[in-house]
Amino acid sequence: MRLLRIALGAATAVLATLACTTPASPAAAADAPYDVLVFSKTAGFRHDAIPAGIQAVRDLGAANNFTVTATEDAAQFTTANLARYEAVVFLNTTGDVLDPTQQTAFEAYIGAGGGYVGVHAAADTEYDWPFYGNLVGAWFASHPAIQAANVKVEDRAHAATAHLPQTWNRTDEWYNYRTNARSTAHVLATLDESSYSGGSMGGDHPHAWCKAYAGGRSFYTGGGHTQASYGEAAFRAHLLGGIRYAAGRSKADCRPETGYTALYNGATTGWSQAGPGSFTNADATLTSVGGMGLYWYSAKQFTNYSLKLDWRLAGDDNSGVFIGFPPSSDPWSAVNNGYEIQIDPTDSPDRTTGSVYTFKSADLPARDAALNPAGEWNTYELLVEGERLQVLLNGVKINDFTNTDPARSLAGHIGIQNHGTGDDVSFRNIRIKELGGTPPPTGNTTVQAEAFSSASGVSAFTKAGANGGQTLGYVDPGDWAAYQGLDLTGVTALRARVVSGGPGGTLQLRTGSPTGPLLGQVAVPNTGGWTTFADVGTTLAGVPTGSQTVWLTFAGTGSGLFDVDDFTLVRGGGSGTGPVRGLAGKCLDVRNAATADGTQIQLYTCNGSTAQTWTVTPNATVRALGKCLDVSGGGSADGTKIQLWTCNGTGAQNWSAQADGTLRNPQSGKCLDVSGNNSADGTPVHLWTCTGAANQRWILP
Repeated sequence: MRLLRIALGAATAVLATLACTTPASPAAAADAPYDVLVFSKTAGFRHDAIPAGIQAVRDLGAANNFTVTATEDAAQFTTANLARYEAVVFLNTTGDVLDPTQQTAFEAYIGAGGGYVGVHAAADTEYDWPFYGNLVGAWFASHPAIQAANVKVEDRAHAATAHLPQTWNRTDEWYNYRTNARSTAHVLATLDESSYSGGSMGGDHPHAWCKAYAGGRSFYTGGGHTQASYGEAAFRAHLLGGIRYAAGRSKADCRPETGYTALYNGATTGWSQAGPGSFTNADATLTSVGGMGLYWYSAKQFTNYSLKLDWRLAGDDNSGVFIGFPPSSDPWSAVNNGYEIQIDPTDSPDRTTGSVYTFKSADLPARDAALNPAGEWNTYELLVEGERLQVLLNGVKINDFTNTDPARSLAGHIGIQNHGTGDDVSFRNIRIKELGGTPPPTGNTTVQAEAFSSASGVSAFTKAGANGGQTLGYVDPGDWAAYQGLDLTGVTALRARVVSGGPGGTLQLRTGSPTGPLLGQVAVPNTGGWTTFADVGTTLAGVPTGSQTVWLTFAGTGSGLFDVDDFTLVRGGGSGTGPVRGLAGKCLDVRNAATADGTQIQLYTCNGSTAQTWTVTPNATVRALGKCLDVSGGGSADGTKIQLWTCNGTGAQNWSAQADGTLRNPQSGKCLDVSGNNSADGTPVHLWTCTGAANQRWILP
C-alpha cells in the first residue's frame, strides 16, 4: 500500500484515485553471467542419457546467460579450478568418483558458498563420504521398472517447480531412497506411490528437494534417467531452476518445513472479500483484480503462529499481507487496526517490500540480497510470537518488529490486499503453523518515547536526527510518560537515546504509577547540544514479569532537562548465537578463521562457518572462536581497526545494539562500520562515527 494512512472518512476519495492507477509492464532482468561445471564420471552403472543431459545443460546455458564446462576428469576438482564456477552439476554420476584430496577441495568449494546440483544417479554416488551424503540429501536404495507416475508438486514458488502443475505426470525411473530427505531439506515434490508400481517409501516419498548446507546451496532431482527426459520442456525448466538456485541467481526458502496447514492451496473455503475488487482463482493461484480491497481468512483468528505464503509481482506492482486485525467487511479496518507487511520493492523505506508499513523499514541490504525480481516467485514467513513479528523473505530475516501500541495487536485475522487496477500480484500456497501458548518475549524491545499512552507535562517534539522524526520533549522535573502493555519478562536493563542542550537530569523507570516502585535510574548529561544524541543505560532490579504499564519519570533542577528519543528494554539471561549479517546480506567474518590476537574482522559472503558464528550478549560482548570483538587499543578515532582479541572485560570489547540497527561501542561512542561502504569479500570493518547508513546496520542472531 503506497498511500499514507488516512481517516475512514476519506476512503471513498482514495479508492477513486486508486482506480486510475496505470498498469505497470512486466519486467524480469536476465541473470548476471555465471559458469557451471557438469561432472558425469561414473564408477558404477553408466546411464546412456548422460550425453543428452550434457547437451540439455549446454542448451540451457546458451539461452540463459551461463557457460558450461563438461568433464569426467576428477582432477578438475581443485580449489583453484572449482572457484571458477557458481554451480557444479553431478549428472548421473555413480560410485566413488573423487579421491580424498578432490573431496576436500569440493568441501571447501561448498563452504565458500558454492552450489551443487544432483541429477538422478547423483544419489548413487560416494556412499563412503558423509559430507556428500548430507549434501545430496539421501542415498539411492532401489528402483522399479521405468513407467509413468504422478509427481506431486509441494512448492510452486521455487524456480525449479514454479512452472509445474500441482500434479506432474511423466515417465522416468523412480528412485526409492535409504532415508527420507524431509528432515534436513525442503521438499519441492514427492511421488504418488499409488500412481505407479514399486514405490517403497510409503505416504511420504520425496523426489526433488533443496537445502542450504555447510555454507553452500544444494538442489537434487530424482528425474533424469531417460534420454527422453532431457527433451521435455518441463523437465528442462525444472533442471534450469535447480541450477539457478544452486548458482545463487534465484533465491528460495530451502529450510526444512513440516507441520503447516493449508489456508489456501486452490480451495477458498473460509475466505471472504472485503471492499471493492477481487482475486481470480486459477491453477491454485490467487491473482488480484482492482481494489482497493482485502481478501481475508474469516474462518479463524490467530495468535502465535508462523504464516508462510508465496507471492509474485507482474511488474512494479503493489500489495501487502495484513495481520492482527478484527473481523470486518471494511478493508480499512485492517489498515487502521492491524499491520501490513508490504509488497512493493520500489516504494520508500518504511513502505517497501518487507517493511511493516509506515512503522518499520526492512533491513534493505538484507532484503535486496534475498529478493527475486518481478516475474519470479518469493516466499514470506511472518513469525508472530506474542507482540513480536519477524519477517523472513526467502528464508532470510529482513525485519524484526515489536508492537507497543496498546490499541493494536499482532493477534487477529490475516489477509492479502488487492491494491488497485494495474497492481497485478499473485499468491500461492498460503499455509500456517500455530505455535500455541503465549511464549515469553525474546530479544530487546525498543519503544519510541513519543508514543506514550498518557503523559503529564511532556509532549512530542519534531527533531531532525530522531528515530521516527520525533522525541519526547519539554521534560521538566516531576513530569512523566506512561506506556501500556509492555512485557517485562526477562528485562534486566534500560537503555535510552537522549539529547540535551539543557542542564540534564535523571531518567527513571517505574511500574504501578508515576510514584510506583523504582526499577532503575540513570543520569542524563548535557550531551553537547539539542542535536547531539547520546545513549545512556542502567541495570534494573525488581522487574515484574508479564504485561505492565511502564512509567518514565524525570528528576533534576531547572527546566528543559533533556529529550528522550527512544528507550530499549534489554533482556538478559540468554545470548543469540549465529551469523551477524550486514551490508549486501554478507556476514561478519574472522579473516581466515584465525584465532591469533589482532586478527582482522571483515565482511564476507555468509558460509555458516565457525569464523562467522558469533555469540552476542546484550550490552556486552560479541564473541567468535572463543575470543571477543575488540576495538584495537581501545581507540576512538575514525578508522580504528576492529579485531579479534582475548576477552578481557574492557570497554574496548563492549558492544550495544541500537534501535536503528547499528552496533555501538559505548566507550568510544562510535559504530561498527564496513570500510568504504564496500560489500566485496574481505573488506575490513573498523570503528567510525555513527551515521546509521547501510554499512553500519547489522542483523544480530
